[in-house]
Amino acid sequence: MSKSAENPFAAFAAFDPAKLFSDLKLPGIDPTSLAATQQKNLEAITAANKRALEGYQAVAKRQAEIFQEAAAEVASLMKGGVSPNMPDPNAAKQAMEKAMANLRELAEMMSKTNSEAFDLINQRMNENLEEFRKAFGKPKK
Repeated sequence: MSKSAENPFAAFAAFDPAKLFSDLKLPGIDPTSLAATQQKNLEAITAANKRALEGYQAVAKRQAEIFQEAAAEVASLMKGGVSPNMPDPNAAKQAMEKAMANLRELAEMMSKTNSEAFDLINQRMNENLEEFRKAFGKPKK
């Protein structure tokens, strides 16, 4: 498997913010520190995107499994001689309950994925605030 297929965000890993900020001549701002902060930001975004991608791939895989299970059940019912004109009320109820359980499972997977990706970004935002406080001191009241 190629490197880009393993990590679609690998191109960002090669980005060097230090080069970008090295020519800046801003008073009171350390370009090396600014570059390090931006590198951490990119790493957090990359990690969040990677986690989201992994989660969405897991959801897609589970959706395919659910579809395959449903198709196998339909094929089994057809082989068993169940008439589509006279469905079993219990079978319909069970199918609806299973469909709802599957939807709930997929929704929980998506929610977990989104929360984990957001938590990575939120953690980095909190670190940025702390770095800002340390660099510029606490605001005076």
